[in-house]
Amino acid sequence: MDSTAATALPDLWDRLVGTQPDPDLWVVIATLVAALAAVVPPSVWRVARNAITIAHEGGHGLVALVTGRRLTGIRLHSDTSGLTVSRGKPTGPGMILTAAAGYTAPPLLGLGGAALLAAGHITLLLWAATALLVAMLLMIRNAYGALTVIVTGAAFLLVSWLAGPQVQAAFAYAVVWFLLFGGVRPAFELQVKRARGGAGDSDADQLSRLTHVPAGLWLFLFHAVSLCSLFIGGSRLLEG
Repeated sequence: MDSTAATALPDLWDRLVGTQPDPDLWVVIATLVAALAAVVPPSVWRVARNAITIAHEGGHGLVALVTGRRLTGIRLHSDTSGLTVSRGKPTGPGMILTAAAGYTAPPLLGLGGAALLAAGHITLLLWAATALLVAMLLMIRNAYGALTVIVTGAAFLLVSWLAGPQVQAAFAYAVVWFLLFGGVRPAFELQVKRARGGAGDSDADQLSRLTHVPAGLWLFLFHAVSLCSLFIGGSRLLEG
């Protein structure tokens, strides 16, 4: 190993685990507004929701692996729906946790991201997100899903390597705000669909069949997780 490589590796490690300065408050507020602008207007949300679907299906996949199930593939569709397929025991804690992970993954990722940003770990957040997207890409089984993950991962990679500290901070804060706000809306959308007699095979209904607990209570759990994550995570970002 030459001296350049020997010097670069410690520098790379220090950059990864080190802390970066917090952005100005106006940047935090501006990224909050930008995230709301991506979540609230229906026309924008129809596109932006693809990123929430990545987190949703990634949550199913990650928990399936952690609980010992065999993850066979993930598909992301242009209507922002998705499907994660895993093999293993069709009942029991592993299946329940896997089914519950979808709607809870985006807000919990946002909460974790807020904790990292509050601690000044902007680079670590960006690189961790890139690594998760690369890992997810290996399990994607359709072209649209692969394109969506590649585009999202490329954005993280370009910002991580080419952008300056202020741009990285703004991007990271925008992403975390988007996960926190974007993690709230899908549960309300599911509630509306179920009230109209639709979404009969939703995660809440699958959990109801698995646990014999009413789907409405699972929906309440999704609301509780997303709203608590928004409140706690948002407070951490604003306190920053």
